[in-house]
Amino acid sequence: MIRPYILAETNWKSVKDSDYDLAILPWGATEAHNYHLPYSTDVIEADHIAAESARIAWESGAKIIVLPTVPFGVNTGQADIKLDLNIYPSTQLAILCDIIEVLQRSNIFKLLILNGHGGNDFRMMVRELGLKYPKMFLSTCNWFQSVDKMKFFEHDGDHADEMETSLIQHLAPDFMLPLDTAGDGKEKKYKIKEFSEGWAWAERKWSKITKDTGVGNPEFATKEKGKKYFKAVTLKISHFLIELANADVNDLYE
Repeated sequence: MIRPYILAETNWKSVKDSDYDLAILPWGATEAHNYHLPYSTDVIEADHIAAESARIAWESGAKIIVLPTVPFGVNTGQADIKLDLNIYPSTQLAILCDIIEVLQRSNIFKLLILNGHGGNDFRMMVRELGLKYPKMFLSTCNWFQSVDKMKFFEHDGDHADEMETSLIQHLAPDFMLPLDTAGDGKEKKYKIKEFSEGWAWAERKWSKITKDTGVGNPEFATKEKGKKYFKAVTLKISHFLIELANADVNDLYE
């Protein structure tokens, strides 16, 4: 069945006579995810989370359109990991400029970048593009920060961990290997403790901190956990989409 809020599935007959208040641009990455998860993990997650959140919002009356997921992310810290595909932040900025120009020509003046990859950070781009395109209201969110995942999972992590493994078990089980093929996702921490305290930052060199490309133990992942977490995330994001689509950008503050 055609989903009219998914641009890749809908058609000119529908689009030409439709008005949209908000465009959603899911953005992932293509990279190794431990031994057991597919390189497209971030893309699969972004695709499904954007689509389900949009479905709920659409059925509540929000006029939204989901653009195709961008499958390439910033992987500058993984240059020595085979076929981890990297695009630079400057490339992302150029892509966003082109998309924004299309949206403006289509009379869509709100854009949400739905980010699904930790190496992407769009906040500075939103600042720059907001000044360059003053008619646009630009925003970004990280879906993986939308709810407290530790309410659903036993072990923390940030790459191919229990959460991501559970999600793929739920969303795309045919694309993953059995759990007993996974590494333990053990992470080496910085010796300089300030980097681990959250207020100082340096990019991690992935092959130096993990043997299996995972960060976080996936051992206790289950499809059921993934299903519950997916529902919580998409409900939270759908509410945001409704609020954002209906918002008067000239009256945002209390």
